[in-house]
Amino acid sequence: MNYIGISITLLFSTLAFSSNSYGQDEFPVLKGPYLGQKPPGLIPEVFAPGIVSINGRHEGGISFSSDLDEIYFKAHKKDENGAIYFSKLEDNKWKPIQKVSFTKGKKEQEMHPFITADSKRIYFTTAKSDYTDNRIWYVDRLDNAWSKAIKLDSPINDDDVFFPNQANNGDLYYFNISKMKTYYAPNDNGSFPEIKPVEMGFGVHTFISPSQDYLVSNARNKEDGSKKSDLYVYFKKKDGTWTKPINLGDKVNSNFIESVPSVTPDGKYLFFSRYNEENELSNLYWVSTEVIEKLRPKV
Repeated sequence: MNYIGISITLLFSTLAFSSNSYGQDEFPVLKGPYLGQKPPGLIPEVFAPGIVSINGRHEGGISFSSDLDEIYFKAHKKDENGAIYFSKLEDNKWKPIQKVSFTKGKKEQEMHPFITADSKRIYFTTAKSDYTDNRIWYVDRLDNAWSKAIKLDSPINDDDVFFPNQANNGDLYYFNISKMKTYYAPNDNGSFPEIKPVEMGFGVHTFISPSQDYLVSNARNKEDGSKKSDLYVYFKKKDGTWTKPINLGDKVNSNFIESVPSVTPDGKYLFFSRYNEENELSNLYWVSTEVIEKLRPKV
């Protein structure tokens, strides 16, 4: 089975930005989960246009707390380093979106935030401005703040790695850039002393479902001759192996690049970036995970 045809240059392209965003005094009143946005059906929709998905800016990699009252995502302007932004629900209203620097400038770029199932930790990727030296760090929740950023003490960080995410049982999945392959580290009482390859055909930005019954990944598949990145799903079989990759179809995948998938903690929605703006900029899209369930093999 063939493998990834997507380059690191494409993964880390530096993208432009326009100032079409809300200031602190202009931020709209948003209530309810998912920034008060109307949930999508089987057709992907832009997530929170003008609020999170801003034309002329790149957004990618989004994560929600288990109670759906916090949101973290990566965005950046032209000629700026990738940064993590966040908002939280207080008094039934979402606060204006703000930039956060977990490493306090120690690392040039911060991206790929992932909130754990208990909402007590955020894993994220750090990198230099030229997208080298990618490593996984984390912060732990204190009473009303986050701890000092800590580099993950695990063989995971022996290589160039990014895009950390966890199943509900704590197994940590990530992409090894050095080896161009997805790996995971079984949860061992909160530590990760062992790493194992995920035996899947191909894929970058591989995201494990909360119940660990499927993976979603983006890749350019050499077997089908695609010249762009699409989203694929792998289902776990009874013997623990993974099915062959299944393309999510032309309602999710388009003539543009789809990348950086993630699934919400409740398992209801799939988020991803679509590079359909001028100059190949991307917005965040979301769609019901029914698009995945419709592809699940019949037992």
